[in-house]
Amino acid sequence: MMSFSLPRYQAPDFAALGLEQAPDVKLVPAERDGVMPPNYHATTLFPEYYHLNGKWVLAEETRMDCVAVVRDGAVAIVEFRNVKAGDLVAVGRTEDGSEGIYVHPNCFTSEMGEQEAFAFRTGRSRETAYSIDYDGLYDLLRYEREHGNILWVMGPACAFDADSRAAFAALVRGGFVDGLMAGNALATHDLEAGYLGTALGQDIYTQKSYPNGHYNHIDTINEVRRLGSIPAFVHSGAVKDGIMYECVRHDVPFVLVGSVRDDGPLPEVYGDVYQGQDAMRALVRKATTIICMASTLHTVATGNMTPTFRVVDGQVRPLYFYSVDISEFAVNKLRDRGSLSVKTIVTNVQDFVVNVRKGVCPEEKKI
Repeated sequence: MMSFSLPRYQAPDFAALGLEQAPDVKLVPAERDGVMPPNYHATTLFPEYYHLNGKWVLAEETRMDCVAVVRDGAVAIVEFRNVKAGDLVAVGRTEDGSEGIYVHPNCFTSEMGEQEAFAFRTGRSRETAYSIDYDGLYDLLRYEREHGNILWVMGPACAFDADSRAAFAALVRGGFVDGLMAGNALATHDLEAGYLGTALGQDIYTQKSYPNGHYNHIDTINEVRRLGSIPAFVHSGAVKDGIMYECVRHDVPFVLVGSVRDDGPLPEVYGDVYQGQDAMRALVRKATTIICMASTLHTVATGNMTPTFRVVDGQVRPLYFYSVDISEFAVNKLRDRGSLSVKTIVTNVQDFVVNVRKGVCPEEKKI
């Protein structure tokens, strides 16, 4: 029986805080595109309230290092580069309501009435015991499959192993994947594995290197480009299994954002980093649980655009965020960047995916 239940959101008691008569937040027009007025308020990942026309209003889409802009009477959280001249920008560097801005970090409680421990955890290492983390994650994923949106951020290590590819494919078929974000490498190596049985020319099971195997990944890219898209490549029958194969078959949206060192790249890869960032944000806005694996830069980028909460059907609920990597430095880097809500697991991501698959869909058989 499922034991998971969402922590309860505790909205601020503005009367008890003495903030019912707080001043309205000061709004100053941006002087030109992408340039903020002095003393602008930089947003956080926590729930933020703005006093407008005598009422406290929750900004439903907050994230780190943006600004609050009031448009048509509503608060919009906007990246600096997307602010237009004349936009009304919230100003004020205090967060206690005295300037009409209130940041509310300690807002979730468990069924026992205790502050939810998920949001603030100490640093973690390879010596940490993770059994309870896995069990909690399994319960969370079962809940989210029915009630939420599960977004995965993956590095190429996930595609180098036969078992981890098969495990993630099973998670897609089981309904535990609502979106995927990665770079060119994850998709390329996964498609190479489904097409030629290798990743970077090495057998994904035996690790045997094939003669001229270094051609395999660029041959794969070339064939995908010849057909025009990853879905076209999958539907051609050239690739038989894997991560991208199942995402295409089950209409799971994916965003691939490139880097300066990419080969090819695959047709769907965003070469413009800001277009890629916008596409990533579109998936993040839907997510209620995000799991990042073995991709430090993509993980930090995703963490910076992810709040600690989500408003679903008018109700405020936690947004769960996991960072999984074999490197302690990698998982702790996100926390150092200010994303305090992240739960970290230090392990081989290939083993992690296999464990998760066994935990949530042990009886799943390939269709």
